[in-house]
Amino acid sequence: MSKIILITGGQRSGKSSYAQRLALKHSSSPIYMATSRTWDEEHRQRIIRHKADRGSEWTNIEEEKQLSKHLVTGRTILIDCVTLWLTNFFYDNDSNIELSLKEAQQEFANFVEQDATFIFVTNEIGLGGMPENTIQRKFTDLQGWMNQYIANKANEVKFMVSGIPMKVK
Repeated sequence: MSKIILITGGQRSGKSSYAQRLALKHSSSPIYMATSRTWDEEHRQRIIRHKADRGSEWTNIEEEKQLSKHLVTGRTILIDCVTLWLTNFFYDNDSNIELSLKEAQQEFANFVEQDATFIFVTNEIGLGGMPENTIQRKFTDLQGWMNQYIANKANEVKFMVSGIPMKVK
């Protein structure tokens, strides 16, 4: 039976570092599944820095969309992050919220069918004001609906505030 843990919060709230510590508590050799595309040079440097921050105990997998093609049964997997993963669906589907949500939910469902411990990191981007343009509003809706979907399936949900995990579920 799989276990799903969702770690959510704002930018720089400590989500990823908390999730990494949690993964290492569950396993001495966890998997780090990075979902980001390399969008520009600054982003490429950020990815390099993040990889260097993780120790040799991690198995690193870079996967933009098709999480379920990786066999992870019996392992602890940290997926960082849902926001970047959704961005890939949203971009590839020309900002079509319904199609992106459907594809992401199906991929999530296929992935977590495996018997493993899944730790998903996501952003709560809807806590601020109303986004000023249509694309941002659409993506905020997509992110919120996917977060709700994962939280509903999760065994545990933690909300990060200034580096402190707060139990939600």
